[in-house]
Amino acid sequence: MLLPSRIARTAIALTSLAALAACGDKAPEAAAPAASTAAAPSPAVSAAASPDQVPEVIEASASPMAAPTVAKTQRRVQIYSGPAAGPLSPPPDRGRGSTIVQLNGTASADIGTYVADGQGRTLYRFDKDSAKPPKSTCNGDCAKTWPPLLIHSPGQIYPSGINPQLVGYVERADGTCQVTIGGWPVYRFAGDKAPGDIKGQGVGGTWFAVNPTGGRTKPLPEVVAVPTATAR
Repeated sequence: MLLPSRIARTAIALTSLAALAACGDKAPEAAAPAASTAAAPSPAVSAAASPDQVPEVIEASASPMAAPTVAKTQRRVQIYSGPAAGPLSPPPDRGRGSTIVQLNGTASADIGTYVADGQGRTLYRFDKDSAKPPKSTCNGDCAKTWPPLLIHSPGQIYPSGINPQLVGYVERADGTCQVTIGGWPVYRFAGDKAPGDIKGQGVGGTWFAVNPTGGRTKPLPEVVAVPTATAR
């Protein structure tokens, strides 16, 4: 009679392991802010950016800043009140996202303020997704062109220039956790090769760099061709 009970215990254990692998399965656990390698000032959104320069997040001041606190929790993902106190060193992404995500409000002279990840890569929203409720519809080949920004649970998100109450995540069809801003799932664009690239802006009339509230940024300005005089 011991065999059935052992089988039952094994099945329960396997079920528990599967649950732990799911996206944000448990109630939040107490966790300290991510360790940093050196103290650094808090970054702020740059005031302006010219078309010839890569938009960036610049340092505000050298004065000491209070360490960020947990502003919000979504199951086992903690969203902090601002950027980390120093450089972040997340472990390697093994396909289900990083355990640490940085979000930076970034200024652009062309499209206004948008959100970039910790490496300066532009983040986009897709009009065919939804924010209420949050839902991602970009899967399969779409997700190869537009890789979702994933947070591995348990994890930490540090927003700079974004209200932390607007930040969260949504579970995708494959069980991974995709970061959301204002309810909108956010993505990178495979065509962007360098920090500050916004080559995905306006693609298909449905993809736009996301602003700090989850909305669209403005379309890129149209380039008007000036006719040249023909020689006679």
